[in-house]
Amino acid sequence: MLAAGVAPLVVPARLLGAAAPSNKITVGVIGVGAQGHGDMRNFLSQDDVRVTAICDVNQRNLDRARKTIAEAYGGADVKVQEDFRTLNEDPSIDAVLMALPVHWHSIPSIDAILRGKHIFHEKPMALSFEEGRRVRAAVRKTGVVFQFGTQQRSNLKFRWACELALNGRIGRIREIEVCAPAGKAGPSYGAQPLPPHVDWDRWVGPAPATGFHEEKLKRDNHENMAAFSLGMISCWGIHHLDVAQWGNGADATGPSLIRGQGTFAPAGDHDAIQTWRVRYEFDGRPPIAFASEGTPGFKHGIKFVGEAGWVHVDRGAITASDETLLRDPQCKVGAMALKLPVSTHHTRDFVDAIRRRGRAICDVEAALRGDTLCQLALIAIRTGRALRWDPAAERILGDDVAATHLQPRPFRGEWRLPAV
Repeated sequence: MLAAGVAPLVVPARLLGAAAPSNKITVGVIGVGAQGHGDMRNFLSQDDVRVTAICDVNQRNLDRARKTIAEAYGGADVKVQEDFRTLNEDPSIDAVLMALPVHWHSIPSIDAILRGKHIFHEKPMALSFEEGRRVRAAVRKTGVVFQFGTQQRSNLKFRWACELALNGRIGRIREIEVCAPAGKAGPSYGAQPLPPHVDWDRWVGPAPATGFHEEKLKRDNHENMAAFSLGMISCWGIHHLDVAQWGNGADATGPSLIRGQGTFAPAGDHDAIQTWRVRYEFDGRPPIAFASEGTPGFKHGIKFVGEAGWVHVDRGAITASDETLLRDPQCKVGAMALKLPVSTHHTRDFVDAIRRRGRAICDVEAALRGDTLCQLALIAIRTGRALRWDPAAERILGDDVAATHLQPRPFRGEWRLPAV
């Protein structure tokens, strides 16, 4: 373990009332790579939050994070660790930001939650449905606040599109079209000598053993490698599928039938799914058609297609078949009785939820339901069969082989999925 500095004396917020003048929510960050560093900056900008500990197995990531913290606070008084368990055991930490590579999402998160830490959990949930289900079970057991890293729920455009759909402003919804970036092809990476700045065995962790290569540390590479990720169908797909679920009023349920097909790279280490086209049928709700970019008839984003028009939204813009629908971004005029929860800043929403002991804008219930769509899509594609899903029991019906894909793959070495 690396030791660097001493954390400032901060009384845990959970032991103080929200009105205490020195009250700051203390946050530990597990994973300060590209995504984690950006997420950490959002916490550093909150006046009532203090980042007191960081954890990573890459010394370069730690050095960069310490520099950023020093710039924000005027000094790098932060605990620095290489083992997430040490950070999770720290009783002075109130909340954890988990932003590790996907193959590491479940084990550290469950460990943190079972120790009573509120958690900002980067997407996707995990590599398997069962891992995500256990994360949810841990949240239900402890009652901590959970925020999923699907930041689009804190964006006006996406909430606006969902409210237009839910309130019938484009007529009865016939279909929801979802389109996300396709996978990235890549070469076969040869083995390189282990560098001194990274603990590669710990980075690989529960994933299958593989030789080190600097390129594997890069997010847009390891998220396209099946050893570490389900691919863009999950890493990017969850963002737009989450919004589709929100606008479909399906946060508490799921599809009943899933069909899909896809392609995989014929060679190279980027062996996660490359392209796909999937259809979800719901009982009593519109179907969702989900495809990778480049599929004819699909455009990046989410498109709600109604009998009287359509509305399309992505991070750049919201457009509609009738421009008059877009003259009232707060949806104050007309038949807009159904209003969704409002968040304008995903991190702030998480912090506020901790303070009011409430639910975040994308809590664990909605998170797992959205993530399940990614899981089922890939299972349908890999098995080549239509899946019948029971959203109440959360199980695949009549297909024992397909159902095995809901379970985690074997973990390597000492690593085990914590029992809840």
